Amino acid sequence: MHTGDLHEGEIVQFVDTKDRRYLVTLKPGGEFHSHAGLVPHDDVIGQPEGRFVQSTRGGSYLVVRPTLAEFILKMPRGAQVIYPKDLGPLLMIADIFPGVRVLESGVGSGALSMTMLRAGADIVGYELREDFASRARKNVGELLGAAALDRYRVELRDAYDGIDETDLDRVVLDLPEPWQVVPHAATALRTGGIIVAYTPSIIQVGRFRDALRDHGFAMAETVEVMNRGWHVEGHAVRPDHRMVGHTGFLTSARLLERA
Repeated sequence: MHTGDLHEGEIVQFVDTKDRRYLVTLKPGGEFHSHAGLVPHDDVIGQPEGRFVQSTRGGSYLVVRPTLAEFILKMPRGAQVIYPKDLGPLLMIADIFPGVRVLESGVGSGALSMTMLRAGADIVGYELREDFASRARKNVGELLGAAALDRYRVELRDAYDGIDETDLDRVVLDLPEPWQVVPHAATALRTGGIIVAYTPSIIQVGRFRDALRDHGFAMAETVEVMNRGWHVEGHAVRPDHRMVGHTGFLTSARLLERA
């Protein structure tokens, strides 16, 4: 992530007067094209964010750096992502902090990876599909830079078959059958380590909780996060007509000392 003036190679967000948002990677000589004409990238490079620029046909665009949440919703992806409303609570539930060692399985397009990396985690990711792994690493590098990739190793393998890492602090799963990973996590995690699974179905939660109980985990909790925005315009104040309701469940537990 960057501060100061906008520079070459940086991802920025163009926001039009109807709040439509476009991710753009700044390049010398490049141009942003829309129905309202074009904006030369050179008009943006070297300028502070938060300024308005004019297109060749009189369109007005606010230029800002995207937040992580905005980038995740707009970034190229091949797999469905965990939405920002769940990513923030997941960081707290998994207690992610600088230097924490995490095994992540089901890397997908890298939304969860980016969230944990920016919080300082060192991640080993297990992913079955090479195109997903490549996309995740590209997304991480584009938003967080090369330094983040030094803390991010993605292997093409199936966590259902086992986990090679040992003495892990966290295991974080975004998989259809996370209960299959629980026996492996029980040997890969350090005592007191935390496992978290994101699952869309409550049936998945039940099977995962059963596996946790059977393999030495305790303090299990399951939460669902709701997110309702509000319309505020003068004296017109009301909940938004649309609400981001169910997306998935977050289930966590801690590994007990082995007898």
